[in-house]
Amino acid sequence: MACRISELVLGCRDPEVLARFWCEVLDFVVLDREDDGTLEIGPREGFGGPQPTIILSYRDEPERGKSRLHIDVNATDRDQDAELERLLKLGARPADIGQTGDEQWHVLTDPEGNEFCLLKARLNPL
Repeated sequence: MACRISELVLGCRDPEVLARFWCEVLDFVVLDREDDGTLEIGPREGFGGPQPTIILSYRDEPERGKSRLHIDVNATDRDQDAELERLLKLGARPADIGQTGDEQWHVLTDPEGNEFCLLKARLNPL
């Protein structure tokens, strides 16, 4: 038997702001709140499904250096251009990490500057 990713943990200064952003991006809901401000967001069906949850863990200061892990997202109900427009309205910002312009994805940052990519392929919703 193998493992599967059950949750991703993201340190952040304002878990509430990032929870609102990522819940809108992924159609997630807040599943749990800890006394220290940490939030866990995930699919409306709750814990244990095929998608991992995201724990937004309060940190006074962001971790130093570039993160070696980032999130890739795919639209499930619209094309890439329409999804890019939606993400920008939600507060995502374009990021330049040295792209050539020929990529089939867009590099963006969330409201706290965490990089993520919007891929071109459209996936069927679960």
